[in-house]
Amino acid sequence: MDRNTVIGIVLIFAILIGFTYLNSPSQEEIEAAKRQQDSIAQVEAIRAQELAAQAQMNEMEKSLAAENNQQADSGVVASDVRDKFGAFAEAASGDEEFITLENNLMKLTISTKGGKIYSVELKGYQTYDSLPLILFEGDDNLFGFNFFAQNRSIRTDDLFFTPSVSQKQLVVSGPEVKVGKLGREKYNEENGGESKSLAMRLNAGEGRYVEYNYTLKHNSYLVGFDVNSVGMNQLLSQNTNYLNFNWAFAAPRQERKSQYGEDRYTTISYKYFEDDVEKLKTAKTSEETLKTKVKWVSLKQLFFNSTIIADEAFPTADVRYEYLEDDPDYVGRYFTDIALPYDGNQQENHHLEFYFGPNHYNTLKQYDLSLERLIDLGYAIVRPVNKWLIIPVFNFLRKYIDNFGIIILLLTIFIKMIVFPFTYKSYISQAKMRALKPEIDELNEKFGKDKAMEKQQATMALYKKAGVNPMGGCLPMLLQFPILIAMFFFFPTSIELRQESFLWATDLSSYDSILNLPFTIPIYGDHVSLFCLLMTVTTIFSTKMNSQAASSQQMPGMQTMMYIMPVMFLFILNNYSAGLSYYYFLANLITIGQMYLFRTMIDEDKIRLQLQANKKKSGPVKKSNFQKRLEKMAKERGMQLPK
Repeated sequence: MDRNTVIGIVLIFAILIGFTYLNSPSQEEIEAAKRQQDSIAQVEAIRAQELAAQAQMNEMEKSLAAENNQQADSGVVASDVRDKFGAFAEAASGDEEFITLENNLMKLTISTKGGKIYSVELKGYQTYDSLPLILFEGDDNLFGFNFFAQNRSIRTDDLFFTPSVSQKQLVVSGPEVKVGKLGREKYNEENGGESKSLAMRLNAGEGRYVEYNYTLKHNSYLVGFDVNSVGMNQLLSQNTNYLNFNWAFAAPRQERKSQYGEDRYTTISYKYFEDDVEKLKTAKTSEETLKTKVKWVSLKQLFFNSTIIADEAFPTADVRYEYLEDDPDYVGRYFTDIALPYDGNQQENHHLEFYFGPNHYNTLKQYDLSLERLIDLGYAIVRPVNKWLIIPVFNFLRKYIDNFGIIILLLTIFIKMIVFPFTYKSYISQAKMRALKPEIDELNEKFGKDKAMEKQQATMALYKKAGVNPMGGCLPMLLQFPILIAMFFFFPTSIELRQESFLWATDLSSYDSILNLPFTIPIYGDHVSLFCLLMTVTTIFSTKMNSQAASSQQMPGMQTMMYIMPVMFLFILNNYSAGLSYYYFLANLITIGQMYLFRTMIDEDKIRLQLQANKKKSGPVKKSNFQKRLEKMAKERGMQLPK
């Protein structure tokens, strides 16, 4: 270290010491600061005493307010409450109480605040993590009417209703029925059980009121909801034509989170009056204004739904759905604003119903309301396959077998038996094409790549002479395609498979996982599905066998595409229903077995001799329309085709 650096450091320390000495307070300044701190402490002590006194005054005011509230039954209501609620001021305050209304299938909790359905629990079901299955619950639920009365905006959801019963629990009894074994029992009301009703009344003074009447029958998922009003014409504007009923809640997550599971199928569906069923478009936020009559509006999840049903029809409705992508507890949030006609009479009555229950095809179908359309059974071309073939066979097997792995196996065998004639015909067609391969190779060498049209014409003539249909191998496969797609829709939406285990799969309605990955692969996911892997391996093996059998009629690049498809499905189906992957795996095994059987049974040398005999027997080949068009095109281009 040089001398200049040492001198600099010494000067810096000298400056710091001098600055500290010059700025240090004198004895007089220290005593003055101490007196100031003592004064501040005295002021804070006085302030604390004042706050304590103020708190005592507040407690006294609250006590007086409580005494005033207790006098409400004698007509003493604060003037600001009277100004805000008018005739409904008496119902503006109260204590929230809960009354349960339950049968053998579900349990409703009704709140005196708003007179609303506070929560719905379905018996016999559990969530994916073994908790009671709650369709909705909580103070955030919106359930009630909005209207203007005496020029005031009234929300019945904020007011207190008076129940018609004093007990806290109403249980509907009837004959014992097993719960949760869908397909074994009929969930209907023709069972000899009783029904019970609960009325919740919102008083508006002078004999005026709005009343909700809930009715629940034994062994039924339907809840009667009658809305009765008396004297409301004295309070509502003469221009009131509709009453708006708002219903909104967040849908709790019932299944394991999956982009192809509950998140995909949760939405709002609705049925137009005497028309078809539609749903909101899939998006993070979707909304629609239904300007024509609506029979029902359903707040639907993958396996369960909450639906409000009109006696005849709702004039209009606004619906909205928000997808809660990052919420671990809720799938989405529903909003509905439904109009009910108001005629301005002294007494008004509206009969509505709620359906709270599973998306089970036969259960929904029995109500004859097209509610079964809530289940996504595929496009128009494949829906009848599910409706008239797959579901009846599946339900038939369920009557006698409890193991769903065995049921899917038998269902697969049954379907393969149905399509067996088409599969056999397809293989015969491929065998014929292989028998003609030497002649087709000669044509390829003769015409080359620069004479594609001539080669096509000659090939078609060869097929005609030999009596071979080049599309014979494709058409049978196309006829099987609707069944293949129908199963793609059937398994992920079948509540029968929900939480049913088989081998390593704990839930056949969801994906099976033998390994959880520490990271997420795009599209593929964060786990490994063994059924999906088995399906992919057998699909590749089956594809290889088919490509060998049909090598003579494959287009360039088609073989590569056939191997790419199984890999694509490996990524897509890894998050789909394990039951679907298991079905495709079984179907592949049966297909491979059929291919080996056909190779043993069918003598291709004999087929070739038969084709040669056909060529000798055939006379002049009549030109097809396709050949005529080819010749016309060739003449226009100055080309000469082979005779």
